[in-house]
Amino acid sequence: MSVTADGEVDVGSAGRDRSSPDVDFDGVVLDDGDDNQGLFDDLLSGEPIFENKEVLRPSYTPHELPHRNDQINRMATILVSALRGETPSNILIYGKTGTGKTASAKFVSQELESTSQKYDVPCEVEYINCEVTDTQYRVLAQLANTFIEKNQQVIADRLEEHRELRSQTADDPRALAGTEFATLDELDARIDELEADAEEMEEVPMTGWPTDRVYSTFFEAVDYHERVVVIMLDEIDKLVEKSGDDTLYNLSRMNSELDRSRISIMGISNDLKFTDFLDPRVKSSLGEEEIVFPPYDANQLRDILQHRADIAFKEEALTDDVIPLCAAFAAQEHGDARRALDLLRTAGELAERSQAEIVAEKHVRQAQDKIELDRVVEVVRTLPTQSKIVLFAVILLEKNGVHNINTGEVFNIYKRLCEEIDADVLTQRRVTDLISELDMLGIVNAVVVSKGRYGRTKEMGLSVPVEETEAVLLSDSRLGDIENAQPFVQARFDN
Repeated sequence: MSVTADGEVDVGSAGRDRSSPDVDFDGVVLDDGDDNQGLFDDLLSGEPIFENKEVLRPSYTPHELPHRNDQINRMATILVSALRGETPSNILIYGKTGTGKTASAKFVSQELESTSQKYDVPCEVEYINCEVTDTQYRVLAQLANTFIEKNQQVIADRLEEHRELRSQTADDPRALAGTEFATLDELDARIDELEADAEEMEEVPMTGWPTDRVYSTFFEAVDYHERVVVIMLDEIDKLVEKSGDDTLYNLSRMNSELDRSRISIMGISNDLKFTDFLDPRVKSSLGEEEIVFPPYDANQLRDILQHRADIAFKEEALTDDVIPLCAAFAAQEHGDARRALDLLRTAGELAERSQAEIVAEKHVRQAQDKIELDRVVEVVRTLPTQSKIVLFAVILLEKNGVHNINTGEVFNIYKRLCEEIDADVLTQRRVTDLISELDMLGIVNAVVVSKGRYGRTKEMGLSVPVEETEAVLLSDSRLGDIENAQPFVQARFDN
């Protein structure tokens, strides 16, 4: 393979035999010579900037969480009762995105489990992300299968011990002395019982069973032997929003029915008001303890970034202004540490791709633009169809040089677009509501202006890049032939 003077790739003769062993399926010659520069060789030739990029990802749980000691200590004082075999109070954790809620809860959970092993206390924490596992069936099935798997391991270990003891007893009957079994018959009965238990444990399929059966299977699995279980429900508001509060009601009343085990719930939410929609009984039992995580300020974000950067990057890979700038940008986003870490990681990736030796201020600004554009693309992509048509009308007006666009102008173009793609036409009042929603999402900037005796109207302009936003809208197959409607709209302007 060679590059021509025009910069085109020459893959050799089109008539080359594809069955030849030195040719891949696309007919490109694969030369084993050491002198050839492969596709990735240039990219690998520069010095790496990252030491361990994973510490900048949201999934990473650090060994130390700056500026969250108060919240962590509060969680620990509540959960310590689990190490005494008692049932901890249920905990609700609130705070905006990127305030360290999940990281802190996972940190405390890891400490709790490691301490329980140290003191040989049966204590377990199960984490469920309710944004993914968002129905009662899925939550109960995931929990049931987790405990069935753990129980099967416990049974396998006990069977191995008992069979070993059975073998020893066959050679020497005194081997039973000091064990829980007085006779060989008792040992055999226990082995038979464990084998029967193992056979009865059936995994729950992810669909198909009645919810009552899933619940009873989970109940039996968790109560198979003595333990304290903390169930961590991240994004708990998403579960309530999708499935109501039945799951929380069932979990919160389980302790009155369990014989051997105890359950505690730790809910994590970005929405401080989600409990307003709960049944009063669920609300009172679930919110026994509440912990609020306030947003980080710029100085705190700087500490967090420095702490992670020391592990994530090679020595002296950052200029002095990189971390303060990342912290300043994220502080504007309501103190979102996740945003700050994304900025720092993306800036490092952009620097590495450009084969720069260090991450500089320009890379942070490029990262800010990239993340902002990615956010816009995702928001626009997930809009309802009617909102997309309204937004497309605004784009067409802007592209045709209309400034201070008012609601009436948007509605006229919106109607025409709906007619062209055979979509339902909403009322002007509803379109005004959709414009308000686009304003709230930061896609358009709308302000109410007074027209004197002619009343008031909304005037707006786009807050997002026109070309990229239009491309996202046109990629939606549901909008059909909206692109073909543009000449008709253009004709209205011309007239």
